Amino acid sequence: MSLATTKTSKIDRLAELTAKTETSSGASLWREAFRRLRSSKMAIIGAVVIAVFVVVAIVGPWFAPHTPTAQTWRGEVFPNQGKFIGARGENWFGLDHLGRDMFSRMLVGARQTLLVGVVSMLIGLILGALVGALSGAAATLGGRAGRRLDDAIMRVTDLMLALPSLLLAVSVAAVMGQSLTTVMIAVGVVQIPIFARLLRGSMLAQGGKDYVLAARSLGIRKRRIVLTQIMPNSLSPVIVQATLSLATAIIEAAALSYLGLGNPDPAVPEWGVMLSQAQRFFDNAPMMSMYPAVAIIVTALGFTLLGEAMREALDPKLRG
Repeated sequence: MSLATTKTSKIDRLAELTAKTETSSGASLWREAFRRLRSSKMAIIGAVVIAVFVVVAIVGPWFAPHTPTAQTWRGEVFPNQGKFIGARGENWFGLDHLGRDMFSRMLVGARQTLLVGVVSMLIGLILGALVGALSGAAATLGGRAGRRLDDAIMRVTDLMLALPSLLLAVSVAAVMGQSLTTVMIAVGVVQIPIFARLLRGSMLAQGGKDYVLAARSLGIRKRRIVLTQIMPNSLSPVIVQATLSLATAIIEAAALSYLGLGNPDPAVPEWGVMLSQAQRFFDNAPMMSMYPAVAIIVTALGFTLLGEAMREALDPKLRG
């Protein structure tokens, strides 16, 4: 039997054993994590909050009792500008300063808030994962060129992390102009270095595992090890961070809208815009601010609780 045939046989055998081990251990890992999540009150509360938010965002606009942009009761508001018209039979959350139904605007605004949060998170996740994977692969594969590339990428990432996230988002939004797309991109850019650093660190940690050393000892190419072994096993913390980043994205998007960098059309309901509009009437109409503020806080709390529960469920130090 030739040396090449023997080497190929060893590689195939290692791949077979690795596949079996990954199938059993990987399945048990996620099964155990899911079991821990089901028994976690924090995870259940977070999942319920998120489920309610998503359902409201999807079906809410069809169940809104009134048109959210229509100033139907404008005549009732302007003669009494110093008095907030609160909850009543036809307006469950009362009216805003222009005579629009607050309950309808909250329902429709949930979809805009969810859209901004999810798209922003996906921008940060995809671009950050690409940057982190490139840096982690360069550092793992070794070589002078790889280390230089890794150092260059990480220095840029460190520079972005050194800036306060909201200040960085405001800077990006100010450069691009006022729009809902600008808010998504600005918040997404803030998330990029977080995902990049996390994935790179996870890949470096996986690079020292026994299965990587075994694969290298059998002569498997480093590139194949990185793509088929290290990368898949490094994604768990990134998935958890994506859940946590949704909460951050919603808050930062609301902050940009509050600062007037969101949708240029103030008539379009979005919780951050509604909060910005209500600040002028806080003394006489505090409930106009309370509704969107509480909605943002509770939604962000739901994503945070679920993300923290997932982190604990996937932490090998906490698995019994």
